Amino acid sequence: MAKCDICDKGAHFGIKVSHSHRRSNKMWKANIRTVKAIVNGTPKTLHVCADCLKSNKVVRA
Repeated sequence: MAKCDICDKGAHFGIKVSHSHRRSNKMWKANIRTVKAIVNGTPKTLHVCADCLKSNKVVRA
């Protein structure tokens, strides 16, 4: 399952409720991107969420 390498954000589970109040399971996935980033001076491929990309927690290569 996709998970952010920086903040460990992943999928969330819950219950979807329709207008007639029928309930079924639902999964919300994090917005994960595959990014080439600089880690300890070398480029490396990471799985990073969009929030970490926007907040500049990752230095892109």
